Amino acid sequence: MLMKSQNTMNPSDADQGTPVSIKIRQRLLAARKRFHANDNIADFIEPGELDQLLDEVEEKMKGVLSSLVIDTENDHNTDQTARRVAKMYLKEVFNGRYVSSPDITEFPNAGHLNELMIVGPITVRSACSHHFCPIIGQVWIGVLPNEHTNVVGLSKYARLAEWVMGRPQIQEEAVVQLADLIQQRTQPDGLAVVMEASHFCMSWRGVKDMDSKMINSVMRGSFLKDPNLRREFLSLIPKKG
Repeated sequence: MLMKSQNTMNPSDADQGTPVSIKIRQRLLAARKRFHANDNIADFIEPGELDQLLDEVEEKMKGVLSSLVIDTENDHNTDQTARRVAKMYLKEVFNGRYVSSPDITEFPNAGHLNELMIVGPITVRSACSHHFCPIIGQVWIGVLPNEHTNVVGLSKYARLAEWVMGRPQIQEEAVVQLADLIQQRTQPDGLAVVMEASHFCMSWRGVKDMDSKMINSVMRGSFLKDPNLRREFLSLIPKKG
């Protein structure tokens, strides 16, 4: 008598062998969500998966070091480098991709404040998405509130900036992302963001120009329409070096 073959493997068993990066990618694709270098994908990462992703990136980084012909087995300086680099990317410099937006305490504008407020300089750190070289600079934020604008603590602007910059970025897009986030959270009459930064992809490689910096700005609402307000904001920013 022929015995029917029994396949005891269920879909969840097969799923155990799938790299966690593929699982996350499949969720993003199913939801038709973009996952560019400067996007946040925290909503598609399940509890415990970030640690699994850390292990996966460590293994891939070991392959990179091997292809660079570095003897990590006998070199005491690099025997743990793959783990350190993986941890640095996922939990430090690119953490803004993998964690949700920081909690921001907001208060109603009970005093009906409507005068210009400037926050800065806020030191920001990122890495360019072209070469993963550091970007280090400062951000100034100008807010013209109205009676409906939520009042946000000063330190919270720094937390939002850190979250946005904690991804591979290009400066032009980073400033827009930060402006969009603050606009959404506070709904002011006017918003201005200015960023000045040094790019190691110019000073460490390429032309190796140590002194050049990039400055760019985003103006919204009243700052865009009122040249006097824009001029006041720019004049109150300390002269950039």
